[in-house]
Amino acid sequence: MVKNRRFADENAYGTRHLQIFLLCTGLTVGFAMRVNLSVAVVAMADLPEFQWSEKIKALVLSSFFWGYLFPQLPAGPLARKYGGKVMILAGLAMSAVLNVLTPMLAYMGNWKLICAVRLLEGLGQGVLFPSVHTVISAWVLPKERASMGNFTYAGNQFGTIAMLASSGLLASIGGWPLIFYASGGAGCIWSVVYFIWGASSPKDSKTITAEERELIEMAQAGERSENAEQPHSGQATPWKSLFTSRAVLALVVVQSSYAYGYWTMLTQIPSYMKNVLDKDIKANALLSALPYTAMLCFCFFFAWISKLMQNKDSISLSFNRKFFNTIGMWIPMCLLIGLGYVPKDNDTLAVVLLTSTVGITAATHVGFLINHIDLTPNFAGILMGICNAVANVMSLLAPLLVGVIVTDKHDASQWRWVFVIAAGVYFTGNSFFLIFGRTSVQSWNEPPTKLRRNSTAVLEAHKV
Repeated sequence: MVKNRRFADENAYGTRHLQIFLLCTGLTVGFAMRVNLSVAVVAMADLPEFQWSEKIKALVLSSFFWGYLFPQLPAGPLARKYGGKVMILAGLAMSAVLNVLTPMLAYMGNWKLICAVRLLEGLGQGVLFPSVHTVISAWVLPKERASMGNFTYAGNQFGTIAMLASSGLLASIGGWPLIFYASGGAGCIWSVVYFIWGASSPKDSKTITAEERELIEMAQAGERSENAEQPHSGQATPWKSLFTSRAVLALVVVQSSYAYGYWTMLTQIPSYMKNVLDKDIKANALLSALPYTAMLCFCFFFAWISKLMQNKDSISLSFNRKFFNTIGMWIPMCLLIGLGYVPKDNDTLAVVLLTSTVGITAATHVGFLINHIDLTPNFAGILMGICNAVANVMSLLAPLLVGVIVTDKHDASQWRWVFVIAAGVYFTGNSFFLIFGRTSVQSWNEPPTKLRRNSTAVLEAHKV
């Protein structure tokens, strides 16, 4: 007798879409809180108690990232053990409360106390990406990873744009403290909403329908069953495999290369445009937000194209990931070199190249950025933590290397070397990904006996 069973329509909106929206808005408020000091420090400098030297400003602005580095490795295992929701909620709630308290603490302890507060905020947000990857892996259908993952990480640009565009208005209404109250308050509100409606996985959700849960379980079990024949040591977390896999090494290299190039652009190009091209991009809120607005638009464009390509059986997932990653790293590579040769009197061309360089890197969101989940759905958060830890070291090294190369900030030839090196790093990183990158679930994702048992049980339970 054939049993009739109602399945969820995979094209219909469900609880998994709500979870992705919550993650996207969480990253939005997270990045708003991350960049708010960069814009607030300009308004703070008008007050006598905050007239800091450039060295002190650098210490204050970098303190977040020193805290951000350390939780990367433990965040993945903790998210896997306690649930991604717990880690995300704890990290963003702590960061939100500290943001609300920042103005009071700034007046109490000046720059030293602000450094301590920003370091703690970095520790809180350091768990974010590994935990978000863990939640995405639990909730998203394999064929939806590119689109859903891309939408989630579009929150990075949303938060950056919102903060850059609104900071001037906020400061004019309530002074520089309102920048922190607004972003920190938004983080507190989000934390309450996520506490009520967020869930680490379908089995933890109180609102998901049985049909949608079955849809997710069947899709994920079907993907894992294809890789059940490979041997595995049976470790809870396959650390040895994670650190010796060529596919993982390629991912570490490409993510680190991306981080180096991205943070070179973020931290140094405004200085180049001001000192070499006489274009003060930081003084213009619209110009500051323009590259990230372009990146946000390109995010959705590339995700749409990627989904169309993925629906064609003739195009493999490997080609899809590598094709878009190449667009996102090798086109900016060429544009960076071109930016170094822009004449001083052609500042419009410089802005166009800068906007295009930052914007087109969005293609990597459907390239390497979601590849952690391709390789190991069960340990995606841990793998993201490993990659992000190394990548953040590169982020810290980028401005230090610029300081060694650029001894005269007005010398265009010295800046040209900065861009050529960044372009070379982009080329190397994507080359590793093209040669050694993989998109299939790796044999060490789960023990093979467990893979067979889980996959067979789920598929048998839904037979008609």
